[in-house]
Amino acid sequence: MPPLRPDWVARPRLLAKLQTKPHTKLMLVSAPAGYGKTTLVTTWLRQQEDVAICWLSLDEDESDPQQFFRYLAEAIRPLPGSQSQLSQLLQANQPIPAKTMMKAFVHDVVPAAEPFILVLDDYHALDSPDVDDALATLLDLMPPQMTLVLTSRSDPGFPISRLRARGQLIELRADDLRFTEMEAAEFLQQTMGLTLQPEQIAALENRTEGWIAGLQMAALSMQNRASGDLDQFVNNFTGSHRFVLDYLLEEVLHQQPENVQEFLLKTAVLSQLTGSLCDALTGDDNGQEILESLDRANLFLVPLDNERRWYRYHHLFAELLQQRHQQGPEEFDLPELHIRASIWYEDNGLELDAFHHAAAANDIERTERLIEGEGIPLHFRGLGLPVLHWLESLPTTLLDARPSLWVTYASVLLFIGQHTAVEQKLQAAEACLQDARSNDGTKDLAGRIASMRATLAVIQNDVETIIAEALRAQENLHPDNLIYRISATFALGTAYMFQGNKTAASQAFVEIISSGENSIYAIAATINMGQIQETNNQLNLAAKTYESGLHLAGDPPPPITCEGFLGLARIHYEWNDLDTAEQYGQQCFQMTQQMENVDSFASYGVFLSHLMLARGDVSSAVTVLEEAEAFVHQNNFEFRMPTVAAAQVLTLLRGGDLEKATQLAEMHDLPLSKARVHLAAGNASAALALLEKSRQQTKDLSDEQLKTIILQAIAFQEHGDTDKAVEHLGVALTLAEPGGFIRIFVDEGLPMARLLSEAGTRGIMPNYCGKLLAVFEAEGQKIEHEPDPPPAQSVIDPLTNRELEILTLIAAGQKNKEIAEQLVISLNTVLYHIKNIYSKLGVNKRTLAITKAKELNLI
Repeated sequence: MPPLRPDWVARPRLLAKLQTKPHTKLMLVSAPAGYGKTTLVTTWLRQQEDVAICWLSLDEDESDPQQFFRYLAEAIRPLPGSQSQLSQLLQANQPIPAKTMMKAFVHDVVPAAEPFILVLDDYHALDSPDVDDALATLLDLMPPQMTLVLTSRSDPGFPISRLRARGQLIELRADDLRFTEMEAAEFLQQTMGLTLQPEQIAALENRTEGWIAGLQMAALSMQNRASGDLDQFVNNFTGSHRFVLDYLLEEVLHQQPENVQEFLLKTAVLSQLTGSLCDALTGDDNGQEILESLDRANLFLVPLDNERRWYRYHHLFAELLQQRHQQGPEEFDLPELHIRASIWYEDNGLELDAFHHAAAANDIERTERLIEGEGIPLHFRGLGLPVLHWLESLPTTLLDARPSLWVTYASVLLFIGQHTAVEQKLQAAEACLQDARSNDGTKDLAGRIASMRATLAVIQNDVETIIAEALRAQENLHPDNLIYRISATFALGTAYMFQGNKTAASQAFVEIISSGENSIYAIAATINMGQIQETNNQLNLAAKTYESGLHLAGDPPPPITCEGFLGLARIHYEWNDLDTAEQYGQQCFQMTQQMENVDSFASYGVFLSHLMLARGDVSSAVTVLEEAEAFVHQNNFEFRMPTVAAAQVLTLLRGGDLEKATQLAEMHDLPLSKARVHLAAGNASAALALLEKSRQQTKDLSDEQLKTIILQAIAFQEHGDTDKAVEHLGVALTLAEPGGFIRIFVDEGLPMARLLSEAGTRGIMPNYCGKLLAVFEAEGQKIEHEPDPPPAQSVIDPLTNRELEILTLIAAGQKNKEIAEQLVISLNTVLYHIKNIYSKLGVNKRTLAITKAKELNLI
């Protein structure tokens, strides 16, 4: 917020109008240039007590929504109690809808502990329907302790009539802001130091219609005139804007020393001014001295900090100075001025400003070099739209003459998410390169083209194309082109992950991590390494790797860290640390809400469903998976559907819907889910056949092997072969113990508890079995040892252990619903088993089944 001048005109009538009411949402101060909008608002803000102020002065660069929200996030950073979700969101290397960013902003400010005011100064400078729409969203979602203030030369691009009708709008217009005769007198005499007669003041006020900038220019013209000349000046003065633009500017400039006139005109190309920057343009060393003298003279200079090191010209004054450039271009070497500014900005680490001035100078070579940056191009750092706007302004003939610009064009489009437009630019670049002499430069461009095609293929899950283009990129890219080499290597590693080639994928990701580049690719590669280790059942190592990736990402973490948080959530769930797992899961969810077109939300839904089931909340698990399924279909992430369906089968079996579980397992051809369905239906033989086949097909997938072996153990137990069941459980325990697996056993319920108890009594890893059984006990799952095996059955088709268990409960007089509750299975499953029992015993009712079972010594 610019500091307030101590000699400025007090305007109590307007300050009273600005006093907000409890239901005020928007305060709009709208008038043409030169009406004192910013000065009035800053004066009012200085009078506010116990209210936090967040200030953002806007210019055309903030028309880029990413840039606008980046500055907005900084503006609210000092706000007590505010959060940092927007800052995290902005670190994503992909375009994010403005409304999504605004929702993150609202999330950040809702916890603010005190009333606060957000001021967007010079809102007219923005030309962004997306930002307009986002502010409309803000006004709908705005927390009650917040007030939005806009200063603008025109009304905003979002509707305000509804706010006006509801009394939620305070607005001041040009008619309100005009100086009254009394205010004009105070301004001319106290602020500008003139001695005028009342009739002279009245004439000036009348002819300018209270336009403050017109009065200021008139006062500047009169400051050095003799008293006799003042009457003539006032009599000849016409206070129209056109007159002020065409005449008074000349008067103001002509009254300045020649060196000051030259200073003003040369530095008019700058949006902000500081002493050394001005010196770079003028070639002198008195820039700070001149700025301070202009400030003291009220010559349309606005200080930007309390130390008065940075300034800007009043917008109107800057426009007038720039008009002089157009009227006499031969007097000014504008390209040279822009180049000098660009050099200063580059030397001082302000690369975006350096780029803007190089582009304004039409220095293509310099502009292109600045886009490339120090190894990491501007668009790789979230500054793609300014670069895109410049590229769009270039004629095709120039792009054809410099194929590297076509390649940059494609790269910018890729990074801002306009994927469908990328290939056309790549083909244009290739067409231009066909006739070019082959050298290191053209080879490097061919490598960049291949790297981008590999990235496009990643989006499409096209493994063949990823590998072919990534290898081509590595062959052609210059050894020093590290960022594109890393991009190609990352694409290659991702392709190997798609193939299940963990060794090759790991090598690719380790190469990226070892490069020492703390880039977005290094973070993603580290998290992918964690995923590989997790699927290798190396949970302790995977957790450390995930944590390393999050540490590398910094605080606040960028949205791509969602998979790191999710990996830690899964691991802590497996370690039965459910509260910590839930916390990591929530962090993952927050990250997924900050990105679009990523599949992580589906994976999060699967994790959350397991957590809900572990806590006995089946209905919530069903709801979460319904949302995940809808997300998959809406966003065309069908490759995620098998994982979601497998979790749905678990919830259906827990809820007793055997028919739907069977249909879903068959529809998605899920071997382990099919085996679970067979076990639930009492068909252990069919389950074992499926599981043996699945185990052979997943030899290289450690996590799938472990799940399969555990199910085999349960299936053998259900089949009545306790020895084989214990043998398979021993193998599973050996594989699982180094990683500290718990839930993978506990989630199987009482059959696993009984099997663990049996394994422990046989001396198989008794400590580990005891640890797992303690979790069963803590969760209230009563462990009952199986009764001694009954004598050999003299029925053609022997009853399974589950069928014998149900038959015993029938004989004890329990009803079907009571049996389902005791065995923690569905009523449908109980009925299915009873049907099998009747069929095997050759009976059709309970009493006959009990009689026949006693005859066969089954009970």
